[in-house]
Amino acid sequence: MDHFRRATELDPGKSRARLYLAAALAGQYIPGVDSPDNVQYAEQAIEQFQHVLDSDADQTSRLNSVKGIAYLYLNRKKWDESKTYYQKASLLDPNDPENYYSIGVIDWTRSYELRQQGRALLGVKPEDPLSSWHPEQKKLCDELRAQNLSTVEEGIDSLNKAIQLRPDYDDAMAYMNLMYREKADFECDTPSLRAQDLRTADEWVDKALAAKKHKGEKSNVVAPTTAPNPQ
Repeated sequence: MDHFRRATELDPGKSRARLYLAAALAGQYIPGVDSPDNVQYAEQAIEQFQHVLDSDADQTSRLNSVKGIAYLYLNRKKWDESKTYYQKASLLDPNDPENYYSIGVIDWTRSYELRQQGRALLGVKPEDPLSSWHPEQKKLCDELRAQNLSTVEEGIDSLNKAIQLRPDYDDAMAYMNLMYREKADFECDTPSLRAQDLRTADEWVDKALAAKKHKGEKSNVVAPTTAPNPQ
């Protein structure tokens, strides 16, 4: 890492050295640890990645820098910043399903956190639907729909794009299940829509399990050690 840092000092415009330095700093960062030294690794890595983006670096270096920043923000739970950079990454490489998947994960996390906070304040159990007959629960349901519905719809759209690009993307399918369960909780005025969302969620569970099973079966196929006898 010191060699990469020295290279950037000798030639500040050398984007390749900055990219290597950023990657080395990011490698030192431990997700979930909020100590000042650890946070500094992430901040310094983001700074170096940003230098690459501000330079005339090639497309690959720019893409790696954008994804590096997005990943670091994601692990620091800076959801808005992370989503912004994953969106930039999807513009640089529209055919990478992982960018859309990450946006979907962020959207679900944002919605889930707000919903669970509201439910906890009212003492509603996670497995119980919000009731339109209970004034406080009805108010919470309306607030959550206003706050989260567009986020959930964006997340569903992003996960759909990820699955279109990678049809066996079982992780994205698992989050589609979670997304529709989020959406179902906003349907307290319309039980039939809630039931429909939950059925769709269950369908995505089945799809995720089938995709995971299929991938497992493919990985267990043993290639022949010799060519088959044509006779």
